[in-house]
Amino acid sequence: MQPKFLSVLQKPLAEILRPRTLDAYVGQEHLMGKGAVLRNAIENNNIQSMIFWGPPGVGKTTLALLIAELTQSDFHMLSAISSGVKDIREVIDKAKKSPHRSLLFIDEIHRFSKSQQDSLLGAVEQGVVTLIGATTENPSFEVISPLLSRCQVYVLKPLSRENLETILHTAVTYLEEHLQCKIKVEDTEALLRISGGDARKLINAIELVTWMTRPVDGVITITHEQVVHVIQQNLAMYDKKGEQHYDIISAFIKSMRGSDPNAAVYWMARMLVAGEDPLFIARRMVILASEDIGNANPNALLLANNCFQAVNVIGMPEARIPLSQTAIYLACSPKSNAAIIAIDNAYAAVKQTGDLPVPLHIRNAPTNLMKELGYHKGYQYAHDFENNFVNQEFMPEGLQGVKIYEPQNNPRENELRKYLRNCWKEKYKY
Repeated sequence: MQPKFLSVLQKPLAEILRPRTLDAYVGQEHLMGKGAVLRNAIENNNIQSMIFWGPPGVGKTTLALLIAELTQSDFHMLSAISSGVKDIREVIDKAKKSPHRSLLFIDEIHRFSKSQQDSLLGAVEQGVVTLIGATTENPSFEVISPLLSRCQVYVLKPLSRENLETILHTAVTYLEEHLQCKIKVEDTEALLRISGGDARKLINAIELVTWMTRPVDGVITITHEQVVHVIQQNLAMYDKKGEQHYDIISAFIKSMRGSDPNAAVYWMARMLVAGEDPLFIARRMVILASEDIGNANPNALLLANNCFQAVNVIGMPEARIPLSQTAIYLACSPKSNAAIIAIDNAYAAVKQTGDLPVPLHIRNAPTNLMKELGYHKGYQYAHDFENNFVNQEFMPEGLQGVKIYEPQNNPRENELRKYLRNCWKEKYKY
């Protein structure tokens, strides 16, 4: 028979396994290792307002809870998805009445509007609350400057394979003790891959697979095939929201890339109805405008960037309109991925050839010594020549004639190809 989880585990396993000591915390050695900056601050009870920036499931919430427990602080937790100014004010009022330090943890703080972030400023500056914000987005863009200047930003890194295996071992040990049943994990690869580096997903997965696997002779054997089968059959129990997040944004991007405005707007609506951050959608369209359209239609990037600005200014629900307009425009635009191919080619050339010296004639020469060494000597100013072009070498020695950018077959890039061929003749084989 299957283990009776509901009678054994009163809380989710990921919640049960949250560390209670600094040594039990897994990952983020650059912040939490012996002698590291954040560990020292916790041990010395010298906690300032801070923002944790990192991908999902790397320990942001766990770290905030650990700090509150070890510093004996009152802990208040808000989610930027469901909380507003009223909730913030209630926490501040409680903090003013408490004799203890009050930690206010705000998950997904990047989703707070400017006015919501403004409401935190006074309390943070006066020390009424110590703010700990968590975000998966770059706080330089998503957190207002006055609030950001009052916080120390800590970057949390993705968990290493070793970190994930440590967490998996801890989870298995706990389950064995509480189920009084040996658990044999024959292959960890599927579990680690499904987790995507997210500790919470990893713990949820091992919990679910253990629950769904019958013991044989007192042993629960977890194989690669069993993990794949159970997760696929129980996706909703596992982490449906997380899976949908990545699957639907993928469908949205692929629909625009595939020139289907109908599907693009549909998948966008699915995300917006589910509460996805509209700025996340707008940001992905800015990327697509360069990655998949590029110089086939340079206006695409201009429109996508303006859409991002508009969404940032007006917010939902009106932001759905410029989002829809931009998605339709991008889907209907001619496509070219020449820009990303070009930069990837350039990266490959740099990796292969290393730091090649800049040719002397195109170096800057701000001092007499540099001029004496030949810097800038022989450089020809393009605007002094007919059609503002002169045939001279710009590549370092060893890369002369190497073509990095290949225009694709669309009206605009065909014009670029014609111009480059006229300039460089046979040099780059345009």
